[in-house]
Amino acid sequence: MTERRKEVVRTEIARAAVRLFTERGVSGTTGDDIARELGISTRTLWRYFPTKESCVRPLLTTGLDFMAARLRACPPDTPLLEYLEREQAFEEGAPDLGEPVADLIRMTHTEPALMAVWLEVHHAAESVFAEIIAARTGGSADDLSVRVQAAVLNTALRLASEEMARATAGGPGAAPVGPLVRSVLATAARGLPAFTAAAS
Repeated sequence: MTERRKEVVRTEIARAAVRLFTERGVSGTTGDDIARELGISTRTLWRYFPTKESCVRPLLTTGLDFMAARLRACPPDTPLLEYLEREQAFEEGAPDLGEPVADLIRMTHTEPALMAVWLEVHHAAESVFAEIIAARTGGSADDLSVRVQAAVLNTALRLASEEMARATAGGPGAAPVGPLVRSVLATAARGLPAFTAAAS
């Protein structure tokens, strides 16, 4: 199976898991239920994910992967925030929170196992952001200054997603998360030198 096909299957599993978690709750859903929903064996499900809660991970990483790709593409002589604005990263190119993702993020506040997955996803993203910032500043991803900037960026993105999910509770359709991400990054930029100055 190609990597692309594997990612498609992982996303299908994630969406099925969120559907069942929303309808039945996490405790009321089993791995067998998720597999049955997709017409696959439970053994196949466990090849993709180690636990039922981790099945949702692909839906939580899309926005972070998008932002990391944009940051890597930023030219050294351009401040990151300026580049994101110029590339309309907060507009038509930005992934929005569809209902399944918004439902999932809201569930993290009442389901500790899902909150653990949500925080693990952001913990992993923070290391990626630190590497990107270090490459721009000539520092090390282990430098405290770089790690603080990565943590600020990561927290801003998490809060934007959580706020949008909260604001759209009970409402249909996709939530335009881009403008909110712009707002939180503009606020956070005061503590993100890499976002307001060109790389040296």
